[in-house]
Amino acid sequence: MAAFLRSKCPSVGRTLMGSLGNSLFGAANSSVEAVARPSHCDAISQQIRTFIQMRTNLKVVDNSGAKRVMCIQSLRGKKGARLGDTIIGSVKEAQPRGKVKKGDVVYGVVVRAAMKKGRSDGSEVQFDDNAIVLVNNKGELIGTRVFGPVPHELRKKKHLKILALAEHIV
Repeated sequence: MAAFLRSKCPSVGRTLMGSLGNSLFGAANSSVEAVARPSHCDAISQQIRTFIQMRTNLKVVDNSGAKRVMCIQSLRGKKGARLGDTIIGSVKEAQPRGKVKKGDVVYGVVVRAAMKKGRSDGSEVQFDDNAIVLVNNKGELIGTRVFGPVPHELRKKKHLKILALAEHIV
């Protein structure tokens, strides 16, 4: 969906400015004005993809009962968490009869991140959303299923149980 918004947004901004140019400057100058002015929509559609840090909302992709978690602390370092890192979070949305409730403080492993991660073969992996799988303080999974794709970089971080339960490994 993010790519769809990026492709549609600039054309809408130029169309709006073209119509403003026609009404204000006349038909001769309107095409020049529409091309010369930068669209404000371009700046809005470009998001800065950074580390997962405090107050980042993450989607939960297991069947533990939580839907959305807000990051309280990254256990990696000062900058934030990346793929395979553990974070501490607070459950913001939960299903009615799940294993975790709204307001619970939980541990989670980052399985998808919107920030690009370079691989040793030169390729890069990037996801559309930030997602985690909930674990307890010993590192054992709370849920019994993992939904969606997960990167194989989790193998280096010793999260083999997540890879075994995942639907698709990227």
